[in-house]
Amino acid sequence: MDEHTIYRFNVKKLNGEEISLSRYTNKVLLIVNTASECGFAPQLQDLEELRKAFEGTDFEILAFPSNDFGGQEPLDDSGLASFCEINHGANYQTFAKIRVRGTYANPLYKFLADKKLNGNIKSTPKWNFHKYLINRKGEVVDFFYPFTKPNSSKIKKKIARLLSSKN
Repeated sequence: MDEHTIYRFNVKKLNGEEISLSRYTNKVLLIVNTASECGFAPQLQDLEELRKAFEGTDFEILAFPSNDFGGQEPLDDSGLASFCEINHGANYQTFAKIRVRGTYANPLYKFLADKKLNGNIKSTPKWNFHKYLINRKGEVVDFFYPFTKPNSSKIKKKIARLLSSKN
């Protein structure tokens, strides 16, 4: 497996089950660090709108709650599951809470943020709702700062382009 893909990482679902990201092979992904009490929390609903816009395609959203910025994610994994579903109708995959920056960052996020590791981009999350775009090969191809809404035309166009490409 190529060292420059996300497929070599395992992550935990909210129920504690560990899965390999290789299960998302040949899918276009938007990976985002979330927080329920962040000023950008309305983007949780925007993420669901984006998911619906690409429903039936090879596109998926992977949300990773994090308490790294301003203590804005106080919920534990079981609280997160009900919060996302009840308050935002989220039908995209939300994973267990992780660290996304610093020494203790989850290995996936160390990879996403570091060009030496991912081969393409350097962009460490500076706040909640930092987004990474992953192509069908599992490579990090772009990122978007928190103020770029998930359902913006900029993000939708890039997703559509990646979906239409066989690469």
